[in-house]
Amino acid sequence: MRTRLFHIDAFTKQPFRGNPAAVCLLDSWLDDSLLRRVAAENNLSATAFMVTGEDGYDLRWFTPRCEVELCGHATLAAAHLLINVRNSQLDCVTFRTRFRGLLSVRKSGGFLIMDFPAMPPKPSANVLADLTKALRLDSRPTQILEANNTYIVVFDSPDVIENLRPNFAMLEDLHPFVVAVTAPGTDTDLVSRYFAPSYGIPEDPVTGSAHCLLTPYWAGRFGKTKLRARQLSQRGGELWCEMNGDRVRLAGTAVVTMEGFLSI
Repeated sequence: MRTRLFHIDAFTKQPFRGNPAAVCLLDSWLDDSLLRRVAAENNLSATAFMVTGEDGYDLRWFTPRCEVELCGHATLAAAHLLINVRNSQLDCVTFRTRFRGLLSVRKSGGFLIMDFPAMPPKPSANVLADLTKALRLDSRPTQILEANNTYIVVFDSPDVIENLRPNFAMLEDLHPFVVAVTAPGTDTDLVSRYFAPSYGIPEDPVTGSAHCLLTPYWAGRFGKTKLRARQLSQRGGELWCEMNGDRVRLAGTAVVTMEGFLSI
């Protein structure tokens, strides 16, 4: 079988920045074990698989190790392919997902805007000593929150976020939890980094789904609904975030870096 496969850098306008995702267009769903092997072969933080449906596209996301319930950058990459590459007349696309229902992405002002569920975090009931050891903290965090199997460790300074050098083996032991660290930005509203080694992603370059948690927190703290965010990974990337009731709008751009065929 031969099917089209694209590598797309999301949350950036420049190649080799942002977060790379593979996007695979399928005629019908393959066996889950084969989807996992394809994602492992791509060895990116996410591979998006799409099948044309009655009212849009069915969409699933796989890391190199497993399927995940929500992935922002791979959704942005898939929408970029459909809206900006394959059909320039299209200005909106709807994805049907297994775990998060219908997700829409629309084009506006040079951006693609994703409509995702908001997941407001709450103070963590279990402040784990292993978490602080795994992050190798020199500075005490302001808060430790959690939502959606994610620990959110809040600091006052973006320098702390940039200089973190965590112990990934210890972070992996926190499974199924992953870890996001965040602080106010200097030229953005917030900065963050995201670590998910137990899912095959030691550090994710730019994490759209994490901002479903970070946006409600920082919007409440700053008292405003629109935020500019930057992820301080080596590749780096930016998002524009907006609270909309119980939803979060995440805006970004993307660029195709490779295209070809998957032969299996």
